[in-house]
Amino acid sequence: MKLICFLLFFISISPFTPDLDQIRKDFKLATNDRELALALRDKLETVSEEDNTILVAYKGAVSALTAKYTKDNTERKELFKNGVLLLEFAVSQKPENIEIRCLRLSIQENSPKFLKYRSNIEEDKTFILNHYEKTKSKAVKEFVKSYILQSTGFNTEEKQRF
Repeated sequence: MKLICFLLFFISISPFTPDLDQIRKDFKLATNDRELALALRDKLETVSEEDNTILVAYKGAVSALTAKYTKDNTERKELFKNGVLLLEFAVSQKPENIEIRCLRLSIQENSPKFLKYRSNIEEDKTFILNHYEKTKSKAVKEFVKSYILQSTGFNTEEKQRF
């Protein structure tokens, strides 16, 4: 009985870690769905820089993404700025992670030019093209592939590699 009480107590105080596979699926849909984007932002709210770096990158990407759904200019700027900071933190921690690079690329390709957050597009594109085949995770490969195939930043020849 003591063991059960201990386990229940431990589970109740342990932080909830979002399911990465579900986050990937939701992120793809959230790019065109305001409600899903806001729900995903809420789901990732407790993620901090001490957590899984990939989750930090998703939190940053989702924050930047939800900025487009916000009417208040101050809030929009803050969401985008905080999102970029988290994304750049994730890249600095794991520069060899193709999923994090793909997230940054997706935000940079789709952010308005006046925000001037586009400086790593070619770098990330080249990284993805050079490292896709070396990626072992099927889920990550599928995520990257689905982004590349709909991206306007890759030409037909490059897309055929996927």
